[in-house]
Order: sequence, then C-alpha cells, then structure tokens
Amino acid sequence: MAAMRIVPFSYIARNLWVRRVTTLLTAGGMGLVVYVFATVLMMSEGIRATLVATGQPDNVMVLRKGAGAEINSGITRGQASVIESLQGIAVDGSGRRLISKEPVVLNTLPKRASGKPSNVTVRGTSATGMALRPQVQLFAGRMFRPGTSEIVTGKAVARGFAGAGLGETMRFAGRDWKVVGVFDAGRSGFDSEVWGDSEQMMQAFRRQAYSSVVFKLTNPATFEQVRQALEDDPRLTLEAKRETIFYAEQSEALATFIRLLGLALSIIFSIGAVVGAMITMFAAVASRIGEIGTLRALGFRRTAVLSAFMSESLLLSFVGGVMGLGAAALMQTVNISTVNFQTFSELAFQFTLTPRIAMQSISFALAMGFVGGFIPAWRAARMKIVDCLRQA
Repeated sequence: MAAMRIVPFSYIARNLWVRRVTTLLTAGGMGLVVYVFATVLMMSEGIRATLVATGQPDNVMVLRKGAGAEINSGITRGQASVIESLQGIAVDGSGRRLISKEPVVLNTLPKRASGKPSNVTVRGTSATGMALRPQVQLFAGRMFRPGTSEIVTGKAVARGFAGAGLGETMRFAGRDWKVVGVFDAGRSGFDSEVWGDSEQMMQAFRRQAYSSVVFKLTNPATFEQVRQALEDDPRLTLEAKRETIFYAEQSEALATFIRLLGLALSIIFSIGAVVGAMITMFAAVASRIGEIGTLRALGFRRTAVLSAFMSESLLLSFVGGVMGLGAAALMQTVNISTVNFQTFSELAFQFTLTPRIAMQSISFALAMGFVGGFIPAWRAARMKIVDCLRQA
C-alpha cells in the first residue's frame, strides 16, 4: 500500500489534457498576468542596465556638491583647473591628462515620427571625452572638428529626432549644427545624447561654468584618496563619485517607480487569475468525485489526494508562467524611450530579461497556482469515500 500513497504524475497531466480547452484558457489568463509582471521587471532592469553601462569603473565624475544631476551642477573654470592638477589622473600615450570638462544642457527637439517636442541631453565634450568612454564608437560619419558647429548624435537620437541623422542639420541655441557622425554607445545612456565641441557649446548656450568634470584614474583603487583630496580643498565645493555609481543613482527613481507601479498592477490582475484558477479547480473536483472516491478506496490517503490536485494546479500555473514569460521575452527586440525623472531628458533603452527575472516570474505564477488551487484541493481531500462513491 505504501507505493500507492503518491498519485502518478501521468494521471495529473492527463486530467489537464482531457480538459485542454479550460486548461488553455486558465493558463492563458495566468500567462497574461505573468507577461505584465515580467515586462515591468524587464523595463526596470533595462533602464538600470542602460544607465549603469554608461559609466566606466575607473572614471570619476565631479559635480557641484548637492547636485543630483549634471544639468543642476556648475563648476567654474578655476575649479576645473584645480581638479586637473590632482594627483592620480591617468595620461594617454602623448602624456596628455585624460580629463574632460563638459557643459551639459537640455534642449527641446521635435521627434521624427510625430513632430512632438521632447528633451534631449546635449553634451559639450572633446576627443579626450570620447577616449574616456571606450563603449562609444562612431559607426557612421566622423568625429566633429574642434571649434566648429559640428555635432555627432547617439543612434537613438539619430533614429528618433528630426534633423539628427547623418548629414542633416539641427537648429538650437541660435545656431545651425551639422550632424557629421552617428555613434553607437553600446546600449548605454550616451545613445540618447548629442555631442559637440565643449567650448562651442559654452558659447552657444552662454554658459560660464561647466556641468561636470570627468577623469580617468591611473589606479581605480586610489579613488578614496582622490575624492578626499578634492573634497577637502577649501577652494572647491564639489563632490566626486565613481562614474558607475553616479549613473546607477540616476536610474533609481525611474526604475523604482516603474517597478512599484507594475507590481501593483500585477497584484491586481493576479486576483482575477487566481479566481479563474480556483473556479477551474473546483470544476475539476466536481467532475471527478467518483475518481476521488475510487482513489481513496484503493488506499490513497487524503494527503495524496490533496497533493495530486495541488500538483495539477501548480502544473497549470507553470504552463501559464512559461507562456507569459515566452511572450515577455519577445519584448527584448523592442526599442523604447521614456523620460528620466532625474534629468528630465529622454532615455532610450531595451527590455532586459535576466535569469533572476525569469525565476521571479515563474515563482509568481506558481504562487498564483498555489493560492488558487489550495481550497479546491483541500475540499477534494476532505471528501468521504462513501459520499464520493454514492455521487459517482
């Protein structure tokens, strides 16, 4: 009798196949909830991955103390010169210090498809600034020439905004700017920016101060000493952060908002999916009362009946979870953009599916199956053998 305490898995799977239409509809409902759940997590992860990939581990970002973003920061030319004299800054093959003093402003540009305006980050930089970002590579055209009104655009800007393509002209800050190159920043935040000569941007936007200063460390392990030296200097009211940390912080507000909103929606939708699963399982119990009685008469205990129906519900939810996760995985091919709460500029990103998100999505589906199947399974297990056989 001990070998009969567990209901065979083939019996559980066969019962789902016999009711395949109901099974498919219920699994589809759960799949839709899992799809919403997974895409929200993928969106949040995509934003985080995009901004984290923007920074380099050996780069240091210097901003005005208390500034949450580059557009809120201001560093005078004198302060920038002090930063440039710090010990520990790396040099290139020509002995030139790898430091870039950059103005960053927001500029409103019309979208290519709709003509509606949206904020785009415009960065003044240089060849050194390009060297500090090895993930940024020109794939069309050439680099802008210093001292000219030439610009290069990230591929997301070139694709999404009017006049931002190679050979086109954009007008802002009272000037016409010729797009001479388009760069690929490896799915980082720089793909959503426009770059031009630093001094020309300062003049065009009538800026008297830089927004940030970025430099490369000779040894990343010396960051704390460099940071302390900079922040202890009485001539400066600045703070230094590792570039990776700075951009990770830029993603927190938006990613957290999307994650919380999506989870709230997923929980609301999951109530309907759980009710659907519960109805399906109650119907399964009602249609198989005779089978339940036969199983009990053959020696299967109440726990075996309970586990059989729970396994059926969990298998149903697993199928729904796989369906929803499979549909969500297709979203990785979609390019999307949104406004970053930290900078108020448009940020292009892609949905990102990770093993952790896949596990969380399947776990969420199984949780719905457990909650929806427990009460019907408990009812089936509590039935008396005589009553079951009488109703058969």
